[in-house]
Amino acid sequence: MAAIGVLEVEIFIPSSTSLKEKRYILRGLKDRVKKLNVSISEIDGHDLWQRAKFLVAVASIDNATANSILSKVMGIFERERRIFVLDYSMRFL
Repeated sequence: MAAIGVLEVEIFIPSSTSLKEKRYILRGLKDRVKKLNVSISEIDGHDLWQRAKFLVAVASIDNATANSILSKVMGIFERERRIFVLDYSMRFL
């Protein structure tokens, strides 16, 4: 049975001093996440230069595989030294 995994991640970018700098950092982060064949979109914080909220979605053959992929995505967020993960939630449909 197919599964859809959804990950919401809220981040803080302490070194960002402008929206331009924020976009530069987020572009690289999103490019690395997309290599895992997931969809990613900024869903909140568009006008804030130190915060962002993302929604990441993946379609998979089962919940375990979706969980594995989304855990790898979280690893990318957590290893990025220029950001702090403030909150995240994961669910499966």
